[in-house]
Amino acid sequence: MKVFGINGSPRKNGNTKQLIDTVFKELNKAGVETELFQLGGRQVHGCTACGKCREVLNQKCQIKNDAINECIEKMIEADGTILGSPVYFADITTEMKALIDVAGYVTRGNGHLLRRKVGAGVIAVRRGGALHTFESINNFFLISQMIIPGSSYWNFAFGKKEGDVLQDEEGIQTMKTLGENMGWLLNKLKA
Repeated sequence: MKVFGINGSPRKNGNTKQLIDTVFKELNKAGVETELFQLGGRQVHGCTACGKCREVLNQKCQIKNDAINECIEKMIEADGTILGSPVYFADITTEMKALIDVAGYVTRGNGHLLRRKVGAGVIAVRRGGALHTFESINNFFLISQMIIPGSSYWNFAFGKKEGDVLQDEEGIQTMKTLGENMGWLLNKLKA
């Protein structure tokens, strides 16, 4: 079993990555392999609704969109996906939005390729907007017919400077519980 995580933050080692790593540790304990992809900070292109992906049916965006296409491929191969984003003006980063729009259109138009896979959102927030950001990610999972595991609270932790989220005890416990629940769910689905 494998979970593919995508860091939507341009800060490669920032709070979002640290939260994903916390979830990954619990997944590893449950026997789940993990892989992280750095999407934030890359040049990506959002969906233009050209419809070519639904004509060609090769599970890719037809625009030169290499980072997004690599993510789509790995999401299809994995049993689960974690999408991590900091809060930018009460929502996900532009790179994460491009991924969600393109991956949603491609995977749905090529036979609902993420159906019954497991998906979890992880949010790093300084002050406000976390719940809306979390909902943006969950809406992608739900429309993709994915299964979302719960946790002890909503999947976000507070922090401003790099590493601050590690001081948010409840946030870190939420990530640990999420990893435990996601690992349990993946093992049940494979049984």
